Amino acid sequence: MSIFSGTIHTLEQSLDYSSLKNKTISNNIANVDTANYKAKDVVFKDVLNSASSSLEAKRTHPKHLPFQATPNTTPYNVIQRDNTTYNHNGNNVDVDKEMTELAKNQIYYQAVVDRLNGKFGSLKTVIKGGR
Repeated sequence: MSIFSGTIHTLEQSLDYSSLKNKTISNNIANVDTANYKAKDVVFKDVLNSASSSLEAKRTHPKHLPFQATPNTTPYNVIQRDNTTYNHNGNNVDVDKEMTELAKNQIYYQAVVDRLNGKFGSLKTVIKGGR
């Protein structure tokens, strides 16, 4: 039995994802002038699609679709963008795109932190007996 709901674990994974995305974007920006550097992205969808083929769960009715549960793995991967080249030196970092992604990621991170603070605030209220 867990003292916290699955929501806190999900929010923790969301913070991990956002932190990794921020690190990846920062590396891309730092290497904007590095020859032959290929920008990297953090992706979730590819991992989900590949994992969905191996899902398995208990079937309570013969007409239920079978699927298999996967072990706890990181739900995202860092991939390299190889399909473009923006600069004459083989580099494909677009600073405007990276800055936009950084701003979006900061908003996402702050939203997750606010939600996590709300969850802990609720727990604090319960612990204090509603006061």
